[in-house]
Amino acid sequence: MTRRPTTAPAPVPEDDRTRLLAATHHNPHGVLGAHPAPGGVAFRVWRPYARQVAVRTPEGLHADLHDDGDGFFSGLLQLGEVPPAYDLEITYADTTQTLADAYALLPALGELDLHLIGEGRHEQLWDALGARPMTHQGIEGTRFTVWAPNARGIRVVGGFNYWDGAAHSMRSLGSSGIWELFVPGIGEGELYKFEITRPDGSRTMRADPLATRTEVPPANSSIVHASHYTWRDEEWLARRTERPAHEAPFSVYEIHLPSWRPGLTYRQLADQLPAY
Repeated sequence: MTRRPTTAPAPVPEDDRTRLLAATHHNPHGVLGAHPAPGGVAFRVWRPYARQVAVRTPEGLHADLHDDGDGFFSGLLQLGEVPPAYDLEITYADTTQTLADAYALLPALGELDLHLIGEGRHEQLWDALGARPMTHQGIEGTRFTVWAPNARGIRVVGGFNYWDGAAHSMRSLGSSGIWELFVPGIGEGELYKFEITRPDGSRTMRADPLATRTEVPPANSSIVHASHYTWRDEEWLARRTERPAHEAPFSVYEIHLPSWRPGLTYRQLADQLPAY
């Protein structure tokens, strides 16, 4: 393995740094990760509490990044192009982690999903939003997505980052109102929430409205989960299409109006009953 020092730091621009620290950056992927730069490729990582961060490639490169303070690490490597694959070796006080860089990846939610959600006619919203364990660009992890059009910034927080979302800022996907982040190495059973920065700059932690599993109250964290249930209703679904709905059996509901809404006239009841 070839270990080489970085030729120079390539720090996050001051405006971007300020917005990242304030949890109001709408596109952290445009700053963090690996990007072409004059003289090579700039690598930028934000890992609070890390003591050292290094870049590793399958070809054997192992380069330490420069500590820029506030948990930011950067380095300009004299490479001809952005490596198609690389890992981050992150050293903390008591452990070292090696994992793929979340900010080197493309969005894990497709344009068709964004289009259908924007039109309000996505028929499988539970597959598009929430936390979904998956393989993305050959990497195992979990895709986090949430619709929050008025948020100034969103981070994923959970047990995997000690409930500090600084290392997991989400990106806004255009004008869709959807925020997304694929986190490598995160799987089923992890607790999580979304840390949302409101329009006034205040922050709040919220459970996932489309979580497929949650803690038992009074605990209220969402849990990364994938259904492993095998449906066996194909025959019933096929049979249901063989007969027009208006010719099939149907249910009749009966209601006792005086006890349902005491004191109302029939005209008033007629306004309320259909909605009920």
